[in-house]
Amino acid sequence: MLRYVTTNQGKVREAEEYLDGAVSQLDFDYTEIQAGDLGPIAARGAREAYRHAGEPVLVDDAGLFVERFDGFPGPYSAYVEETLGVETVYRLVTHEARDGGDDGAAGPPYRASFRCVLAYCDGEPFAASPDPVDRTDRTAAAAAGPDGDGDEPGIEVPVKLFEGVVRGRIVAPRGDGGFGYDPIFEHDGQTFAEMTAAEKNAVSHRGRALAKFAEWFADREP
Repeated sequence: MLRYVTTNQGKVREAEEYLDGAVSQLDFDYTEIQAGDLGPIAARGAREAYRHAGEPVLVDDAGLFVERFDGFPGPYSAYVEETLGVETVYRLVTHEARDGGDDGAAGPPYRASFRCVLAYCDGEPFAASPDPVDRTDRTAAAAAGPDGDGDEPGIEVPVKLFEGVVRGRIVAPRGDGGFGYDPIFEHDGQTFAEMTAAEKNAVSHRGRALAKFAEWFADREP
């Protein structure tokens, strides 16, 4: 059984749609390293979760990437939401746009994307994704595998990464559904908070990553 490492049951239900139900929730508080990209965070979490569970695991990391802010908040999205709030992020984006001379139209200052990276680990050999762990960071590199001689990390546990992206723009908050940044993220004329769960799942960044993973996982040897 594949274990999805999350405290959010909604993520598990979404994964079940792509994996024919062959997935269950694992509530495990893995270490979230600080990194400028989603990949290292998810890969580190997957290795740690696999060592904890001893069975195949799937870990995700996701964020809102605002083009005007060079991708910020990105991997720090949860922290920014918790400390500043979603409406503050909207005000920051629109304020920056006005200062830049934009009139508030759907121009470059408002472009954004939701991104999700899924990391899979089962302890067995396979053609892993290029390892995103920064080798100059001893704390992060130590997660790459069992300890080797001295301070150097040993053999890595392979991790496969799958990315999903949905593009849109930042708008004034609309809608009562969803969570997080959903009310200020518009895709194809609707905010995620205005969509039903089924509509959102059909276009979501996590769903797109899950579709890629499910296709690869279907051909994986048991």
